[in-house]
Amino acid sequence: MSYIPTIEQAGKILKDYNREDFHIRHGEIVSGVMRYFAKEYDPAREEYWAVVGLLHDLDFEQFPDEHCVKQVEIMRALDLDDGLIRSTVSHGWGCTGCDVEPKEFMEKILYAVDELTGLIGAVAIMRPSKSVDDLELKSVKKKYKSPAFAAGCSRETISKGAEMLGWELDNLITRTILAMRSLNPEAGI
Repeated sequence: MSYIPTIEQAGKILKDYNREDFHIRHGEIVSGVMRYFAKEYDPAREEYWAVVGLLHDLDFEQFPDEHCVKQVEIMRALDLDDGLIRSTVSHGWGCTGCDVEPKEFMEKILYAVDELTGLIGAVAIMRPSKSVDDLELKSVKKKYKSPAFAAGCSRETISKGAEMLGWELDNLITRTILAMRSLNPEAGI
């Protein structure tokens, strides 16, 4: 019988398939950002949003060339809920060989913030504070316009995510910075 793991169970699953701190930390950041948005848009499913964020890149470290494709196999073998599988892999739509389009609002948030959290994090570590606490929209926008900076963070995906949500890009960036500020300060973002 399929199930939706608790956040603690999801953390263990993530660590079973990922060894590099970078990938684990990225899952934790996206999980926290998803929880932040769930508090506003879907408070009854806050933990579910956080679990989706935590597990969204479950297969990336081991199978980067089959990202979101292998994830389906792994999650089905773990007997995870089909809705959870769909939601986690939808963030790879159009860029990883995954044909699952984000349809739910939560899936659109994940699609929009996955790449954006990476870009914001890269901008933050370039600052003297190495933190998002004093990071402003203009700093992120400046680096956003520089394709060589954090080149692995797809600006097209970020832009498409904002469009899917019906948000201006500046609004998406600002709100994601605020979401990242809400995370555990000891996390070192």
